[in-house]
Amino acid sequence: MDDNLKCNIEELVIKSGLQKKFIADKLKVSVKQFRNYETGKSFIPIDKAFKLAALLKCKVDDLYTMEEEEA
Repeated sequence: MDDNLKCNIEELVIKSGLQKKFIADKLKVSVKQFRNYETGKSFIPIDKAFKLAALLKCKVDDLYTMEEEEA
């Protein structure tokens, strides 16, 4: 994953109170694959990102944060 991109999916899922299995089912992915999205091991495809944002009641932009580079 890009060093400057911080994944916020896990904390958004916790705040939502939704179960990972429920979300994975809605996205038509395995729980393991969804976990990879949460931990930043892989990027969520854009179509699934929009579905996830709708489930979590957030914007797609909220799923990741660009961090400043340290000099």
